[in-house]
Amino acid sequence: MALFTDSAVTGIEDLRGHDSQILNVATVEGIDVTRKLALAHEELCVEVEGLLDQLKTPVGIYEVAGLLGGLITPPAVQQVVMTPPLKLWHVFRTLEMVYADAYNSQLNDRYAGKRDEYHEMVKWAYGQVIRGGLGIVTDPMEQAATPVVLPRAGGLADGTYYVAITWTNAAGEEGASSAPAMIQVSGSSFAVQTTAPPKVKGWNVYCGTSPTTMTIQNSPTLGPGQTWVQEDTLSTTGRLAGSGQKPTYRLPVPRTIQRG
Repeated sequence: MALFTDSAVTGIEDLRGHDSQILNVATVEGIDVTRKLALAHEELCVEVEGLLDQLKTPVGIYEVAGLLGGLITPPAVQQVVMTPPLKLWHVFRTLEMVYADAYNSQLNDRYAGKRDEYHEMVKWAYGQVIRGGLGIVTDPMEQAATPVVLPRAGGLADGTYYVAITWTNAAGEEGASSAPAMIQVSGSSFAVQTTAPPKVKGWNVYCGTSPTTMTIQNSPTLGPGQTWVQEDTLSTTGRLAGSGQKPTYRLPVPRTIQRG
């Protein structure tokens, strides 16, 4: 799972999965859906940080310590994993914001109905987050940056290749894979490089002929500063590029009344 603070953890296709008309509405009403996704994420960041801050009270510390065996300092928002309930919270908040804008523009009752429907879904998703707790990783590894891919001498089959990478922590856990880079190969191969933050202990390379078929190419894990040169034969039997770390534990959070 991606971290909650990773970029683009929820996309337009996630919105379309719940509302097939969302792009038509946005086009007609001149609404920037990508910006609404970002604004909804900013709002949820504030709310998640608020939930974590409540655990800094004496009562909160006592409750968490009792449930998690001595935890004193609550985790930071950068340690929160985008679990399915948290993702739904983000999706429904974004849809609510889009339809609220559409209604404010046209005062169309149909838009008001959709706005109110998604407002109720926001409250439902929030309740699921509270009920299941926040997913937390003890050593979070952020989503990797898109790698630098350069032509290199070799005999890889001609064609278009997509290359993504993941960064790993000291335990070898991978963060979410980067957005893929694309390279056209003709009578050659390619090399892959990355510049990673100091906390990154290693990295892996995933490659395929489409963004959905990228499989791991290297073994063992590459060290910081290493360059990966793609072999002449593309490995297709390894694991697919992943979406990030699984929660180390679930953090119970106080049940509070959500705004609205």
